[in-house]
Parts: sequence; structure tokens; C-alpha cells
Amino acid sequence: MDLHLQKSKSVRLKEIGKDEAWLQEEVQKDPSILGIGDLSVIERERRQITGGKIDFLMYDPETLIRYEVELMLGKVDESHIIRTIEYWDIERKRFPSLEHRAVIVAEEITNRFFNIITLLNQSIPLIAIQLNATTFEDKLFLNFVKVLDVNEPPDEETQLATEVADRNYWEQKANPKSLAAFDSIIKYIRPTIPDARITYNKTHIALGATGNNFAWFHTRKSGHLHFNVKITTDEIHDWKTKLEEAGIEASLLSSGVLISINVNTNTVSDSKDLIISLFQSAAGLAK
Repeated sequence: MDLHLQKSKSVRLKEIGKDEAWLQEEVQKDPSILGIGDLSVIERERRQITGGKIDFLMYDPETLIRYEVELMLGKVDESHIIRTIEYWDIERKRFPSLEHRAVIVAEEITNRFFNIITLLNQSIPLIAIQLNATTFEDKLFLNFVKVLDVNEPPDEETQLATEVADRNYWEQKANPKSLAAFDSIIKYIRPTIPDARITYNKTHIALGATGNNFAWFHTRKSGHLHFNVKITTDEIHDWKTKLEEAGIEASLLSSGVLISINVNTNTVSDSKDLIISLFQSAAGLAK
């Protein structure tokens, strides 16, 4: 296929006559455009006991996790952050048996507020998404980029306390496509990381070397494979950029040393060399 490079123009939605109500309509039509899963809308503009309204209450039909989503045009600000956390807190108290995640969406998340959100993320399951709008000719494109994911670092104590399983357990439990993506990664990295050690646990599959784990894998019912990789702080932003340029979904966890990644078998095959280099870097950290 002969593809021609075309240059699009970055815009703010207000500049082209779009308001927050319009954005809500587009998100309601297809919540998956947010990039946090194939979610379903429970209610739009759900009224809160404080008198305000949350833009969206969504949930994941597979995991039953609820998402309290706040949309904002322009730059994120203090009130937006406070409002998002407040609505998340109200909903989690209303339904304490369910897992809840707060989601902030804005057209610009400045360094100052990114640092504040990162600090809050250490104790609150907070996701930050930046909306990049571009136009080309008469077409408008919305690109939602997850700049900060929920902080779920798999610490060593958690790993030790996890009940050990085996390969057969995962073959019975996991989507075959998801497990195939994991097997492809292992096949590619074995020649360059010969001492790589796989540990099958009931909640995840760990990958390590010389006594230390550096990657944690979670299969998904959708057939995708989610994993966190431990990378040094001075390399982690470069790796995030490399992965995204290759079309791989990647976000940073607030621990500062973990990259959260989603792939499938095609992604792994298409980006074989990049993935090998990623795990070589992670294995070097673990040694």
C-alpha cells in the first residue's frame, strides 16, 4: 500500500466551535475512544449529593471496575482535580464492594499539575488522559492519550504472598490469544536473556533473572496481554516514547520505574526487535 504523509493541524475544540456537551456526546457514542477499555456508560451527568454532576459513571463489564470520568476542555486546573477526586470518593462510598477509578480528561495537562496528579496517584487510583484534537481538510480527529495510569506496582511482598500456580493453570484460565502473546515474547527474548525465569502465580505471571523479577504479566479476556516492566528512571520516558512511536499502548505508573503496556500477538510480532531491547534493558536492571 502506497501511503502519503499528510500534515494535520493541532486545534483546541473551543476554537472550532465545539463545547464540552459535544465532547460528552462523542464519548457516550463510543466510550472506548478514551483508551481505558471497552467500557459501558452507567449514567451521564450523574447527580451527586454535593450538588454537582459527574460527567460519566462507567464500568468494565469484564472486571466490574467503575470509572468516575470528568471531561474538561483546555488546561486542567485545581478545581477539576478536586472535583474528580470528590466524585470518585462519593461513588466508592456509595458502592464500597466495587473497585473504583477516578479519571481526569483534559486538552492540556501541564507539568505542574501532572506532578500533583502523580503525587495523588500514590494513594488514589487516578488516571490522567490528555485529549489531542487535530484537523485535516474537513475532518476532525480526537486522540486520547493516557499519560498516567493507576499505580499498581507489584512489590516483592505481594509476589511472595501470591499463591503459586503452573502452566496448566494458565492454559485453563487464560484466553489462548493472550497466552500466545506471552509465549511469543518469551520465545523472542530467550536467546538474549538465557537465564530468564518464569514464575506462574494465580494472579499473574512473573518474569525475572538472578533472583529479581522485572516484569509482571496479566492476560485479558479480550485476547490482549497486559504487563508492567521495570525500567530505570533515566530511561523510562525514552522507552515510553519508543513504544508509542511503534504503535504500542504504553503508560507510566506513578512509582516512576514501571511502564504499563498492552499488546497482542500481532503487536509483538511487528515490534519484535523493540520488545527484545525493552526486556534486555529490564533484565540488566534486575541483575
